[in-house]
Amino acid sequence: MKTAKKILACVDQSPYADYVADYAAWAAAMFSLPLELLHIIDRHQETATSDDHSGAIGFDAQETLLNRLAEEEGERFRETREQGRVFLNGLKLRCEQQENLSVDVRQRYGQLLETLDERQDDVALYVLGRRGKSAAHTQRDLGRHVESISRKIRRPILTVAQEFSTPKSLLVAYDGRRMTRNCVSLIAGNPALSNLPVHVVMSGKQNNEAEKQLAWARGTLEQGGFEVETAYLPGDPEQKITQAITDREVDLLVMGAYSRSPLKNLFLGSKTNDLLRASRVPTVTVHL
Repeated sequence: MKTAKKILACVDQSPYADYVADYAAWAAAMFSLPLELLHIIDRHQETATSDDHSGAIGFDAQETLLNRLAEEEGERFRETREQGRVFLNGLKLRCEQQENLSVDVRQRYGQLLETLDERQDDVALYVLGRRGKSAAHTQRDLGRHVESISRKIRRPILTVAQEFSTPKSLLVAYDGRRMTRNCVSLIAGNPALSNLPVHVVMSGKQNNEAEKQLAWARGTLEQGGFEVETAYLPGDPEQKITQAITDREVDLLVMGAYSRSPLKNLFLGSKTNDLLRASRVPTVTVHL
C-alpha cells in the first residue's frame, strides 16, 4: 500500500523552529494531512572535536587515546540525540494544539538535502525556515540550504521567516511561463485553499501577451472556485511584487523557482533569490 502524503517540516534548534512548526501545523490542518517534524543531525559536525591531539605519542598510549576518543564521540552522540529528542517533543506538543492533527517526529543523522530528496514520494509540501541556526540574523539573509533544496526538490516548498500569522490571502508572482502556470494549476486544484482570495500579478518588461496570460490564470482559478484579482505592473519584478504584497496586504506569496541554471545565475543573478530576500511573508516556491 502506498504511504499517504504528508506535510514534512524540517526543523533545527534555532528561533525559526517555532515558526516552521506553526506554519506546518496550519498547512497540515488545512489539507487534512499528517505532519512530520524532521530534525537532521549533520554527521560531520558530530565527528569533529575541539581537542588538539596532534604531536607524537608513545606506542603504548595509542590504544588508550583511541578508546578515549571513541568514548568522547559516543557521549557527544548521546547528548546530541537526547537534546534533539527533547526539542522535537516540545514542538510536537506545540503542533498538537491544532485539533485532530496527527503529528509524528523523526530524528536522523545525515545530510539535509539527501534526506529530503529521499522522502519526496511521501511528501505533499515541505516547510523550511528561510534562515536557520547557522544564518546571520538579518532580514535579507537566506539560509545556506534554501537554494540547493529548492533546485533539487520537485515538491512545493513553504519557507517562513517570521512568527505565524494565519494566511488570509495569497499572491502569485506570475510570468505566464510553464513554472508559474503550474503554480496557478496547483492552487486551482486545491479546494482547501478556495477561501483565500488570490492576486495574480505580472511584472517585468512590457509584454503584449500579458492580457491573454492573465485571462488564462483568472479563468483557471475561477473554475476552481477562487476569488481572483489580476494585475500587470511593468517595472522591476522584485520591487513591484513586494510593493503589491504590501499594498494588497497579502500574507502568502507563491512563485516559480530557479528557472535558470546555476551557471546562468552566476552571471545574471537569481530572480528567485532576490524575491525571497525581499519578501516579508511566507513563500511557497514551486520547481516543477
